[in-house]
Amino acid sequence: MASFILTLTAEDRVGLVAAVTGFLADHDGFILDSQQYADLETGRFFMRVEFQAAGVKFPGSLDALKTAFANVASVHHLDWQLNAGNAPPSIVIAVSRASHCLNDLLHRWHTGTLPVNIAAVVSNHETCRSLTEWHDVPFHYLPVSDDNRAAQEAQIRSIMDAAGAETLVLARYMQILSADMVGQLAGCCVNIHHSFLPGFRGARPYHRAFERGVKLIGATAHFVTADLDEGPIIEQAVERVDHRASVEDMIRIGRDIEAQVLARSVKWIGERRLLLNGMRTVVFR
Repeated sequence: MASFILTLTAEDRVGLVAAVTGFLADHDGFILDSQQYADLETGRFFMRVEFQAAGVKFPGSLDALKTAFANVASVHHLDWQLNAGNAPPSIVIAVSRASHCLNDLLHRWHTGTLPVNIAAVVSNHETCRSLTEWHDVPFHYLPVSDDNRAAQEAQIRSIMDAAGAETLVLARYMQILSADMVGQLAGCCVNIHHSFLPGFRGARPYHRAFERGVKLIGATAHFVTADLDEGPIIEQAVERVDHRASVEDMIRIGRDIEAQVLARSVKWIGERRLLLNGMRTVVFR
């Protein structure tokens, strides 16, 4: 049976949970999963509810359901989204030469374990074309330089718009997006980087980490903001290493963690489990 996912945030106050669950009870909605969080520091309330029809009073379509709920949302000043559970969001993936994160996402999607629609892959290199096209995903080679950056980013936006893509996933895309592009994709662009940042910025971070004898290898997935690599964090993971680890070991471990962390983040986006909370995130796992 089809399910629906309601996500919302609002200024916290008494009665928000009752308003949502009361609406569902009045319209024969059967709750499958419900999670909520009240941030006492910011005074914001967050909620995710997955439900399905359980009687004749349930609206017959997603549009009818949205129309019926709009009055509740207006009364309680909710910032909300209502989506069909069987309609995964579309994403576009941007990649440069490194293929480990892209390969992992494509494999998970191809095997049905990543609840998104990968609408296209864009890249400033041809390196990942064969991998992408083997999975029957459109590949767009969009070379970029300082002279054509605005036009290239406009092409990416055009590809996203044509596919109805909600999110741009930077899967080791080694280009810094312009401030204009970041502004257009606020809350809709996810990046992955190694967790040495900001300690080892720039080229060859694992080599410099090896020279310093680091004991933890990690990765961070975050939303992209104008402050490079400092956007709201979605997910992080680490793995311990010791003196026996070579540079090649660190690179291999780092790539594995990057792929895992990015895949979790994209999965949560697909399942509508991720909500922005200022410079932090709420993840209803």
